[in-house]
Amino acid sequence: MEDNAKQILEKWFGSRGWKPFPYQYEAWDSYLSGKSGLLNAPTGSGKTFSLWIPVLIEYIQQNPDWRKPKKNGLQLIWVTPLRALARDIQKAMTAVCEEIGLPWTVSIRNGDTSTQERTQQKKKMPECLITTPESLHLLLTQKDNPAIFTNLKAIVIDEWHELLANKRGVQIQLALSYIKTLLKHPPKIWGISATIGNMPIAFSALLGPNAPKLNIIKADIKKEIIITSIIPDVVEKYPWSGHLGVKMIEKLFPIIEESKTTLLFTNTRSQTEIWYQKWMEKAPHMAGLVAMHHGSLDNDVRNWVEQALHDGRLKLVICTSSLDLGVDFRPVDTVIQVGGPKGISRFAQRAGRAGHQPGLPSKIFFVPTHSLELIEGSALRHAIAEERYEIQYPMEKSFDVLVQFLVTIAVGIGFVRDEMFHLLKDTYAFRELTLEEYEWSLEFVTVGGKSLGGYEEFLKVEISNEGRYQVTSKKIAMRHRLSMGTIVSDPMLKVKYMTGGYLGVVEESFIAKMKPGDVFWFAGKSLEYAMLKDMTVLVRRSKKKTNTIPKWMGGRLPLSSQMSKMLREELELAGNDPLASAEITAIQPILELQKVLSLVPDQRTLLIEKTISKEGTHVFFYPFEGRFVHEILGALIAYRISVSYPISFSIAMNDYGFELLSDSDIPIEDVLAEDLFSLHNLKEDILTSINESEMAKRKFRDIASIAGLVFQGYPGKPITNRHLQATSGILYGVFQEYDPENLLLEQAQKEALTMQMEHDRLIEAVKRINDQKIILKYTNKFTPFAFPIMVDRLRSTLSSESLEDRVLKMQARLIK
Repeated sequence: MEDNAKQILEKWFGSRGWKPFPYQYEAWDSYLSGKSGLLNAPTGSGKTFSLWIPVLIEYIQQNPDWRKPKKNGLQLIWVTPLRALARDIQKAMTAVCEEIGLPWTVSIRNGDTSTQERTQQKKKMPECLITTPESLHLLLTQKDNPAIFTNLKAIVIDEWHELLANKRGVQIQLALSYIKTLLKHPPKIWGISATIGNMPIAFSALLGPNAPKLNIIKADIKKEIIITSIIPDVVEKYPWSGHLGVKMIEKLFPIIEESKTTLLFTNTRSQTEIWYQKWMEKAPHMAGLVAMHHGSLDNDVRNWVEQALHDGRLKLVICTSSLDLGVDFRPVDTVIQVGGPKGISRFAQRAGRAGHQPGLPSKIFFVPTHSLELIEGSALRHAIAEERYEIQYPMEKSFDVLVQFLVTIAVGIGFVRDEMFHLLKDTYAFRELTLEEYEWSLEFVTVGGKSLGGYEEFLKVEISNEGRYQVTSKKIAMRHRLSMGTIVSDPMLKVKYMTGGYLGVVEESFIAKMKPGDVFWFAGKSLEYAMLKDMTVLVRRSKKKTNTIPKWMGGRLPLSSQMSKMLREELELAGNDPLASAEITAIQPILELQKVLSLVPDQRTLLIEKTISKEGTHVFFYPFEGRFVHEILGALIAYRISVSYPISFSIAMNDYGFELLSDSDIPIEDVLAEDLFSLHNLKEDILTSINESEMAKRKFRDIASIAGLVFQGYPGKPITNRHLQATSGILYGVFQEYDPENLLLEQAQKEALTMQMEHDRLIEAVKRINDQKIILKYTNKFTPFAFPIMVDRLRSTLSSESLEDRVLKMQARLIK
């Protein structure tokens, strides 16, 4: 029967003109031998079938009458990080079942699933359920959740690299540990991951500290990625961020024309809206062949775009990371990346969307948004060729997720104190949880900790006479189900036409700045704001042109540490490589001018430039560590200077460096002699320079939401952003004064350091600078490296039109 089962599936592969790869056979055998593990394979190499097929083989082996419909119950849970992946995976899985004659049901359960469909699933669970981390946790709140998982054989976590380093990854770990305790025979657990730099840690995080022997199956498939940078006809010697990309639209016309379907990736939803607007202006004849896809658009619109991609009806889709992962759009043969992707893994993932079939190369074109960004194009090519991918670190001791999880299980069947402690210790995230920390968490969910005991809404969990922790209040249970999850953002408002018709969502903070009659561009349309009614933005179509486009939180991606390192290496090679890449050759005029006016630093050099202008004294530093690190490093240096010299500064930064500007002279020579980059008192100086308390307070708002301290409202009636901030601010103050050892307070301070400030990376950057030779250059005029930093400073005070005018005048003066 075993051979027969495999032959059935191998025959199905053959009917598609495919032959299983060796790594797929290895995954099948590993799964069928009862093992759990981690599968690492490039995009478009059949990862889904690597783990779906052995599930079917096992069922056929164990059921001679496998073609007969049965009440099998839930056999497999397949977790995906994005809803957009679910329908595609469902289609692929269902196709196999239908074509071999297996009467299995493959269903989806996520935020888009209707109440009616959820009710049907509850009555009769499908054999395979495709879900998200949040929806999986909602299943754990069911009173009969042990019955749901009774027949479960396996859980697969797709795109594990996307979940590993955030709180959704912690959610997954907790859910897996809990489900294992419900079953006599724990399910097999598998992760699917693109390449990251620390696979063993990814394995441990998935399977826990007591995991069996390391079992990582790596595909021996070399996915060819062909990277071509779009070189501007004229490389401006004084480049600036954001102006170049859309100006090269016409260079993309032949690429789009020669391709069946192209995905054009931008880094933000706002950029997606801009590119769609500009494309329609330049190529109105392509109306109906071009679409837009991002996470704030109406779900029906996104579904239509995904289906149209499958059917090959679209020539171009302009999108964000909403189409980054695993979706199998076979008509797509070309990908375009606008702007530096800021990470090597992200770029490789996006490239993999093209030629999404085994054996086919992936073609990706890189469009710089300013000339210097061409360095990133060259660096990406080398990094991918050398497989130098980023390392991802799992989060540990996220007490907000722990508190939420305790209430989740208490809403369901409840838990017993000691059993829960062992369950938590069996996860990588809480393997070092102390008994004292656990006791604090229990006290927090039952009596509100030391400071919230007088408020009934915080007394969520009760302890029965038998010692079982349970939520008995229907109101608390309902509010908890409505606010579960770890994705926290500015409250979203629905956007609808006055006449009806839903367009998508925008953040409340964007609408708060608008007044009736204002026009903005959203969902590919020019819209006039009419009114805000019942937390819904009512709009009407407008014929006016506008450059006002919503900006969503998280607009800027941080430059990864690996990408920073590659940039520094690339810059050093740039002046010395006789076989320089096309990108480096193109920017030679910029580098030559930089050399004439100042210096192009190598990896052993930190370049500092001092320039005097009508604005005052400018000092530019070039660590090439990314915007986020430069933001904190700039504040640190400004603070250290101001301790000895009473000077006030404005600070600007980009991914390559940062600027200190003052109307007074900045005695940088004297300050450097005083060991400006000393490691002594570094942490204390950082905390003082960036107002760590204020950053922690902002971080606490997210933590308070996840921990269930701040209720975000009922469907259609969200709590306003101002109210959320005020409530979390009050709680922060209460904990500081009456409960200073509160673990959520401690977590907020820790996250402000590690996540928002990239603390460890900052320390490494300062250590590296201490090993470098510091060269101070006095420049008569601004250099090509300094210019884009200055423009970013001006961007915050000028509109896009006046900024362009100002920049053109500055360029003209400098080129004289």
